[in-house]
Amino acid sequence: MAERTGLTLPTFSTIAGSGIGVLLLLLALLALLVIPVPPILLDLFFTFNIALSIIILLAIIHIKRPIDFSAFPTVLLGATLLRLALNVASTRVVLLEGHEGPGAAGKVIESFGEFVIGGNFAVGLVVFTILVIINFVVVTKGAGRVSEVAARFTLDAMPGKQMAIDSDLSAGILTQDEARTRREEIRTEADFYGSMDGANKFIRGDAIAGILILFINIIGGLIIGMMQHDLSFAQASHNYVLLTIGDGLVAQIPALLLSIGVAIIVTRISRSQQISEQMTEQLFDNPKVLYLTGAVIGLIGLIPGMPNMVFLLFATLCVGIGWLIQQRQVAEDQLILATDTATSNANTAQALSPSELTWDEVTPLDVIGLEVGYRLIPLVDRAQGGELIGRITGVRKKLSKELGFLLQSVHIRDNLELLPTAYRITLLGDTVGQGEVMSGMELAINPGQVHGHIHGTVTKDPAFGMDAVWIEPRLRDDAQALGYTVVDIGTVIATHLSQVLKNHAHELLGHEEVQQLLDRLAKTDAKLVENLVPKQLPLSVVVRVLQSLLRENVSIRSIRLIAESLAEQAPRTKNPDELIEGVRIALGRMIVQEINGLGDELPVVALDSELEQILHNVIRGGAGIAGLEPGLAEKLHNGLSEFTQTQEMSGQPAVLLVSPAIRGWLSRFIRRGVPSLHVLSYNEVPDSKQVKLVTTIGQSAGVGHRQAQ
Repeated sequence: MAERTGLTLPTFSTIAGSGIGVLLLLLALLALLVIPVPPILLDLFFTFNIALSIIILLAIIHIKRPIDFSAFPTVLLGATLLRLALNVASTRVVLLEGHEGPGAAGKVIESFGEFVIGGNFAVGLVVFTILVIINFVVVTKGAGRVSEVAARFTLDAMPGKQMAIDSDLSAGILTQDEARTRREEIRTEADFYGSMDGANKFIRGDAIAGILILFINIIGGLIIGMMQHDLSFAQASHNYVLLTIGDGLVAQIPALLLSIGVAIIVTRISRSQQISEQMTEQLFDNPKVLYLTGAVIGLIGLIPGMPNMVFLLFATLCVGIGWLIQQRQVAEDQLILATDTATSNANTAQALSPSELTWDEVTPLDVIGLEVGYRLIPLVDRAQGGELIGRITGVRKKLSKELGFLLQSVHIRDNLELLPTAYRITLLGDTVGQGEVMSGMELAINPGQVHGHIHGTVTKDPAFGMDAVWIEPRLRDDAQALGYTVVDIGTVIATHLSQVLKNHAHELLGHEEVQQLLDRLAKTDAKLVENLVPKQLPLSVVVRVLQSLLRENVSIRSIRLIAESLAEQAPRTKNPDELIEGVRIALGRMIVQEINGLGDELPVVALDSELEQILHNVIRGGAGIAGLEPGLAEKLHNGLSEFTQTQEMSGQPAVLLVSPAIRGWLSRFIRRGVPSLHVLSYNEVPDSKQVKLVTTIGQSAGVGHRQAQ
């Protein structure tokens, strides 16, 4: 056997993928411009040019999204330069050797001059003119306008698309890597349509250059043939005009193919589907359309004097195709019905079969449940490509990291009692959220800064109650350009589920979850856990403390810090309310950072000393909210609500700073009425933060401004 050497021959892909391929292409183009090329090489280059244009057109037809062929603007530039270089090379050969006859410039040009136009240069001029008009006036001009509009709308829609990605990321629907990929796709799409807008200018210039080169070759050929080679006007016209027309047709056909490719790629929508699949589904998926078309063509075929056989043949063909499509749809519906009937019969037989009742018949309640109407089943069915399950997993993963404990699995099932497009979110069997979506539509949410109106069905975002509009998918880019955040049905449901789980996180944390947290902590701080539970505090007290923290939107991911604070307080008190305040002080830096970020200054509202003393007396008396005078309670609530709205409108957090003794009571008092107001005690603010007193609320609930402290 031959020994192997360490040398390997470079492959085509290696050369094409390196800079050598580009360099060789540029050198070949330069050679065509300045070096005389023999006719045989012209034939090769012209054939290659036609083959290249066909390859590009077929590649465009088979891609699923326009950005999948992101190199197309550069390829278009290269193909245009190649065609122009061939025009220069062929012009040189035509003018130098045209006196010898139509075959002087190669077989390709001669064939197009003789076979395509029958050797008649008048017909050739007409055909060439028609091709130029089709290419320049219809295809190129229309594609250029579409490219310009697409580039403008794509750039205008970028902020809305970025907001949608950020919304999905914050809701846990997307991971960081997925969000990064989506952002990269948006940038690529914007760059692609911007490049296409510029690349269309090459096509337009190429069409104009083709016209000018035609007239230059004809005039120059007549002058050279008659003055230098003593040809008659008729002979010079026959030779040079046929060669020029053949040369023009050889160049215009690839140019027309590329123009069609440009028009296809800029007019199709950005959906991950081949254009052939889109056209088949949307044109030939409705048998009624084919029946009506066949009827109209058949009526035309019955008119006397018309080509009856041709029209009746196509009418029969349309009706036949429509019947085949209808039969296929009926067979699919019967298969689905048979499957559903078999499943129903099996369930009925199992329910009617006599058996002894056991505890297994008592179905335990799902901790987290999602019930959907029958039209939403494809969203949660993996067999049908349901994407909602993956998004729900992302929501659980994100919330588990934020809250500090593992959320239970979401049990998904269909419910025929619901409306077809409705859904319901349950916790321990109780409904805590529900909504209804519109099948085949998308939700355009108004974030408060839209600058236009979009046509659709007005509604409310089920997760946050924001103004929204159900729109058709084709209006997505228009809505994003107006400032709307557009999401699909799966995102609507997943975001609503995320918000519901976050609001009810304290109900999802039980003894089992807390024990899991302590067991994990014991792997690194065994002594701490051993001394805390059950020696100092029972597990039920620790559970109540953690639940109270979650109820006030405080994460428990710093379980070690929480356990150390409880261990330190346990010798003094076993009261959960007092333990909670001590834990909040230990978590003060984290709490303030989640509210105000890394800012050095914390804007707050405070109660004046007289009102705070009244609240102290009420709490000390043990009467709770009932001991507070109703009018004063209402004024206090209204004053805090107005302050919160003012802060939110200015983009700042709303924080009420009070003494530790009344913090817990005030937090429970305003939790439902003003949920976005954070109630902190003086001890929770770290020393590194500077408190800025924005307003003060007094006994009459009046607001007086003070200097920042």
